Amino acid sequence: MNRAEILVVEDEHVQRTLLSEFLEKEGFQVVGADSGATAKEVFNSKAIDIVLLDFKLPDTDGLTLIKYFKDINPEVEIIVITAFGSIENAVSALKAGASEYLTKPVDLDDLLFKVKKIEDKLYIIRENMVLKETLKERFKSEEFVYTSEKMQEVASLIIRLAKTDSTCLITGESGTGKEVVANLIHMLSARKDQPLVKVNCSAIPENLLESELFGYEKGAFTGAIQRKIGKFEIADKGTIFLDEIGDMPLILQSKLLRVIQEREIERLGGLHPIKIDVRIIAATNRNLEEEVKRGSFREDLYYRLNVVKIELPPLRDRKNDIPILIDFFLKKYNDRHKKGIKGITKEARDIMIKYEFPGNVRELENIIERAVVLTRGEYITTDDLSISPVKSGHVKDGTIKDVVGSIEKNLIIEALIKNNWVQTKAAASLGMSERMLRYKINKYGIVKK
Repeated sequence: MNRAEILVVEDEHVQRTLLSEFLEKEGFQVVGADSGATAKEVFNSKAIDIVLLDFKLPDTDGLTLIKYFKDINPEVEIIVITAFGSIENAVSALKAGASEYLTKPVDLDDLLFKVKKIEDKLYIIRENMVLKETLKERFKSEEFVYTSEKMQEVASLIIRLAKTDSTCLITGESGTGKEVVANLIHMLSARKDQPLVKVNCSAIPENLLESELFGYEKGAFTGAIQRKIGKFEIADKGTIFLDEIGDMPLILQSKLLRVIQEREIERLGGLHPIKIDVRIIAATNRNLEEEVKRGSFREDLYYRLNVVKIELPPLRDRKNDIPILIDFFLKKYNDRHKKGIKGITKEARDIMIKYEFPGNVRELENIIERAVVLTRGEYITTDDLSISPVKSGHVKDGTIKDVVGSIEKNLIIEALIKNNWVQTKAAASLGMSERMLRYKINKYGIVKK
């Protein structure tokens, strides 16, 4: 993208020239204005990204101009310059919508730092807009749903990576959406009209994985009655997605390394190497650096795969995405199962927001689908959910079911104590029916002491 275009609003000629020339030398597009009136004319005639605004001008003040700029373009970023000792002006400007402030005399290094920080933010916003519009118009896909800053950064990385042929490693817990990201990278790349071939390295027996990846010639082994083309050949000119790469046996890791280095494969029983042009995307829920230290994953292969890493955060670290994901999956399964569900109750939504989702987005999707299928009413309630409110924290031992059960039991006991063991009140505070609470009390053997 082009560098940000900056409007410098400063009535002092020397100061305006100094700031403008400094920013121009750093590669920015800069235009100056010596008054509020001139600044308004420039702002209306150009696509300004950042305004560097002196708080006091001969014909107006900073607050008035901030409001004027924001009314025209709410996305514009404004850095206010105020006299040293007039911090109250800076506070007022920030409340009015300014992003940053500087005091006179302006520290040029601080100015550059703040401008670059804003420019990076603008790039991410624009790349996310490009991604969403591309998915909407070209692919009619909304599977990549998010609002959080963490996922905006992931989306920005996807956009930049998709324009290249670089090998990519996607990491994250199970259910965070690694396959969805691999799909997006391929769909947004120049290879989008070529095959996207997916291989789950943990789902194929070790003795069959090599022939699945590289194929074999007739007679290569007992039972090889005809030639078989491997996944890499099928993916030629396209993309291959190697899911759960951390489960690949060491002997195959060395062969994959050769494929990456030489851009060629050999079928089992073959006499000649076959050139291929394949973009490799790998994914794992394991910590490959730890696997390298243990000797179960080749260090040289790790570095070959880890040219660009996309780390997907767990859902518990981006809870502000939960409401939009709930609405997305509710509509998806409402349409699929032809149900007339109008929505989800506030209590049920609150429980889901508090829940830790050890299974991440995949678990959330399964919970919503189950609720849509089983609910008898027009709204999904707490009774339709297969979860209860869960506090944050980690339990070292036990299955997910054990962990959730332990936390649920403690929450129920706390609610009963807090409400003097009045079950009606305790059930209301937990967001569940009294009938469900009585069932849980019996299930966990909770007795009033």
